[in-house]
Amino acid sequence: MSDFTQALGISASGMSAQTARIGRLSENIANADTPGYHRKLVSFDAEVQRGQQTGRIEVGRTSLDQSPLSQIYDPSHPLADETGHYNGSNVDLLVEIADAREAQRSYEANLKMFEQIKQMSSGLLDLLRR
Repeated sequence: MSDFTQALGISASGMSAQTARIGRLSENIANADTPGYHRKLVSFDAEVQRGQQTGRIEVGRTSLDQSPLSQIYDPSHPLADETGHYNGSNVDLLVEIADAREAQRSYEANLKMFEQIKQMSSGLLDLLRR
């Protein structure tokens, strides 16, 4: 049964990681029009116990995308400089939506795996009871 437990843990860690990723993506989408906003990036790290990888992943540090901010021309904006420009955000909505779709599919794949493992362990218990 420990193999089933380990597989369930791996699948659950994948779902947890994708949940964190979707959270950062939603923050980016919500702040796409916020002046000076830097896109947030989430990283994943392999979980290590006693010097060996477990197969699980952990959510690493959240970092800020250091790509240049967009320059927006609007002389009437309160943040505009003497040339009429101000810093927008570096969020590309198309990229964020594509990343959100990828995270959703990864979450669903981990969920399917979780359900399959659960069915297999249930089937094994039924066989052992006979």
